[in-house]
Amino acid sequence: MLATIIASGLATGAVYALVGITYNTMYATSRVMSFTAGQVGMLGGVLGSLYMIVWGLPLLLALPLVLASCALIGVITEYVAVRPVLKSLEQHLYVLSTLALSLMFQQVTAIEWGTEPRPFPKLFGLGTGISDEKFWIPVIACILTIIGLEYLYRYTLLGRAFVAVAEDNYAAQALGLPERNLRIASYALAGAIGGLAGFSGGELMLAFFANGAVLNFYGFVPVALGGLGNNKGAVIGGLALGLFQQAANFMVGGIFASVAVFALFIIVLLFVPQGFFGSATARRV
Repeated sequence: MLATIIASGLATGAVYALVGITYNTMYATSRVMSFTAGQVGMLGGVLGSLYMIVWGLPLLLALPLVLASCALIGVITEYVAVRPVLKSLEQHLYVLSTLALSLMFQQVTAIEWGTEPRPFPKLFGLGTGISDEKFWIPVIACILTIIGLEYLYRYTLLGRAFVAVAEDNYAAQALGLPERNLRIASYALAGAIGGLAGFSGGELMLAFFANGAVLNFYGFVPVALGGLGNNKGAVIGGLALGLFQQAANFMVGGIFASVAVFALFIIVLLFVPQGFFGSATARRV
């Protein structure tokens, strides 16, 4: 039983961590917390099931198509819900604009896909019990994503441009960096990461339109716990959240497990408002 809790907790936590990284990637170049992150994760699972089960595409074609589709959703988010807000003096309107777009994605998916959970295909057909692929595929996807992002940010010109815009938007523009194009690219990258979260966790969570709202919240918790903008903190926070949630499901079950997660979330933020790995923001006076 303990092994099952650990395996399912790490797998679920890896999905949450990937959604948390999606939040961070969108936030880095726009300073906007986009609440479409969880919906992109949901679409990764739904589109994966659509392409592989309904359309009959093989994995090697379906996965790139899912990532491209979710990257397009990320770009649409930037154009529709983020860019108009950045031009406004009331930039906190992003809460309404991204939430509204998130609900639109959810409702369109419910209408076109249905409101019942639908199966997600076996990707490799490997393993049984705690060694089942549904437990280790999300973890591997999370590890590869972190390694890929570290390489991107440290060793590529595009990644360094992302970091420059994230650290000081105005200075980056003064140096001639195409801030708008970089923001679009970061949202496309975030969309692909969110799609990978849903795709890798599809066997675990199925293809279900309601997964979007779940991932929106449980993907935000690792960001808050690990520190806004800190991807390593999001991974650690996501894995810890997954383990805690699965242990709570086993010990108390049902709605009480969700209450336990909410309680942990509130307690941590009371004592560490900036998250465990975040830095306290300076207050302008």
